[in-house]
Amino acid sequence: MAAQSALMKHLRCPIALCVTAALLAGCATRSVNVLPLPADPAEFAHWDCNRLDDERDRVQQRAADTAYAVDERVGNNILALGMGLMVFWPALAALRADGPEAADLALLKGRFEALQTAAAQRQCPPPAADLPPDRAKALPVAVGELLVYEDRLGARLAPTEWVLRVDALRRGEIDYRLLGARPGAVRQDLAGNLAAAPAGELAWMRLLRPEMVLGQVTAGEIVRVDDPKAHARVRGQVVAVGPQNLAGRRFDVAVMELFGDVSMGEVSTRLTGVIVVDRNSGVLLRLDLSSANPLFALQRRLVRLEPVAP
Repeated sequence: MAAQSALMKHLRCPIALCVTAALLAGCATRSVNVLPLPADPAEFAHWDCNRLDDERDRVQQRAADTAYAVDERVGNNILALGMGLMVFWPALAALRADGPEAADLALLKGRFEALQTAAAQRQCPPPAADLPPDRAKALPVAVGELLVYEDRLGARLAPTEWVLRVDALRRGEIDYRLLGARPGAVRQDLAGNLAAAPAGELAWMRLLRPEMVLGQVTAGEIVRVDDPKAHARVRGQVVAVGPQNLAGRRFDVAVMELFGDVSMGEVSTRLTGVIVVDRNSGVLLRLDLSSANPLFALQRRLVRLEPVAP
């Protein structure tokens, strides 16, 4: 209750004045109450339903990235866990944005509402959960395929296999089934962040961004799914991008160096590493983590892709 009272104290400015001031780098406001800057639905009058759906996806992803950036800076931790891969505007009710971020959200909200109006005018059906066939074919993996990784937990330990089966290619995410000793659902967004993984696995959230470019710097977390106290605050920088052939497929890779700290209660240790993903799909190609904490020491490399059995 104290936290809510403190939050409301900061939100007492009138909404209309607050939004105007926020756009001029002044008063903070809830992002859900950032009034949309109108966009003209006529701009999208000649777009078909698939194109409207794709653009709505892009707008929502950009809004989610902006919202998470605000959440990380302000420290409310409102959006840290359990939120969908695409932003649901009312879910941002408790998030405060100001300055350029409020302006960005206003523009995105206005564009999203214009797209919604254009889709309604064309009588478009609700977007399908699965990717359209043309977008699915452009990804380097297909439903039913197996991604086989080699895991090493230490130089003296024998490698083990970590196997994912592609269960679905959805708008904004890929669903897998982890096979083997610890089966369960694994879900990643198309940037490569893990939104779900079985207990005992590592997951990284809000660390990767869509369309990563050389030199880009990001920040996020790596956590142990079964232990909320075991987490690493990590920063990353993209040090290489470009095409690469791996496991019989061609990928457009982004190589990101990682550095941060692993916290276990009052104890903290350094973490360094590299993560390599495909920029078109977010598919993990390589993960190297080094830390004195054995829970965050892992080498994982994609070694082969097994196609769908005929």
